[in-house]
Amino acid sequence: MPTCPAPVRPLDDAAAAELTSAAAELLAEHGSATAPSLLAALPGACAALSDHVHHALRPVDTADGLFVVRGLHLDDIELGATPGHWSTVADAGALWDVVLLLVSALMGTPIAWGGQQDGRFVHNIVPSPGHESEQTGASSSVLLTPHTEDAFHPGRAHLLLLACMRNHDRIATTAASIRRTELSDDDITRLQRPVAPILPDDAYEQAQRFEGRPAPVQTLFDTPEGLTLRFDPAYTPMDEADQAWREAYGRLEEELARVSVAVSLEPGDVLVVDNDIVVHGRVPFRARYDGTDRWLKRASVRVEGRPTRPLAEHDEHGYGQAALTAWTD
Repeated sequence: MPTCPAPVRPLDDAAAAELTSAAAELLAEHGSATAPSLLAALPGACAALSDHVHHALRPVDTADGLFVVRGLHLDDIELGATPGHWSTVADAGALWDVVLLLVSALMGTPIAWGGQQDGRFVHNIVPSPGHESEQTGASSSVLLTPHTEDAFHPGRAHLLLLACMRNHDRIATTAASIRRTELSDDDITRLQRPVAPILPDDAYEQAQRFEGRPAPVQTLFDTPEGLTLRFDPAYTPMDEADQAWREAYGRLEEELARVSVAVSLEPGDVLVVDNDIVVHGRVPFRARYDGTDRWLKRASVRVEGRPTRPLAEHDEHGYGQAALTAWTD
């Protein structure tokens, strides 16, 4: 896998200061990054930002399907120690929660899940003892298999944002765009058939207990702009698929691996990923649990009216999970 720099959208000092000042004002006024009143105030706060900030923080618009916002600066000492579990974070890095919410709201509508991290709109991704070998963000010792975020659900995010708080070891996030792959017409046709389901991952215990029958879903979908995908091999039961489909799926995995790049985020970086075009993962690493481990904050964004998914997804049960939105019109 090449270690390849992702496209970078630089924020100059003035834009970075404008964004962090707006976040600080929101936090001071509403008292908490999780306050419903702060979430409701996001559209108004975004409207007050300059055109320069709006342009720099527009959604993904290239076949790469991702970019890094660079120019925000945080203080490693002021941030405090990396927590050992998302539930112990409390208000650590709360300013950066609000910065990430503002960036999210500039691109669409932030969403959350009642069954994940207590319904928070900003998740903390840290290695946690006892979870080292899982296929979730709390793992460390295994490769986090490239996947579409929340692929099991029809209401999954269109955009995924990862803000780097700490990454002393330069641990890479992996990313691969379906629009950089070379697949045969036959494989594309096969993978547009809804053959196998995608099951909820280990971060969704309630969804895993859902009693409804898992519905097969399309892996690939063609749009006027190009292919999109829905992909999570770690939670796709292959035994329900015919051999020709499994072989096509395997070739897709090989192609995604071939075009995959490794993005090593620096503190203050925000990686923006188009969740319909790019699968992401993470290389293995050894967690120390000494307060200096890698720490990311994650936000999910829905872009209303985006024609990048099959209409059949509207009929899925979503394993009983419903997305929460940061505000209602």
